Amino acid sequence: MAERLKNNAMYAIPDDGEQSTYRFIIVAAKRARQLQNGARPFLPTTSKKPTVTAMEEVRRGLVKYEDALREQPQEELAPQE
Repeated sequence: MAERLKNNAMYAIPDDGEQSTYRFIIVAAKRARQLQNGARPFLPTTSKKPTVTAMEEVRRGLVKYEDALREQPQEELAPQE
């Protein structure tokens, strides 16, 4: 398990306790789309690729995100009978 987390550290959001690679990819993709649409990068960069810039911003914890499932009360997450 520790080896998996160590390998996953490159593709994880710093404040994400689950170390979810999926969440990292989704947040980075949304940030890359913002950069493509003209948003200014948070970091000085020489890369012309918005995906590279976005991944580095997410890796450093500069991109804020909301987890919609964590915002809902636990009752709403329970399966309906």
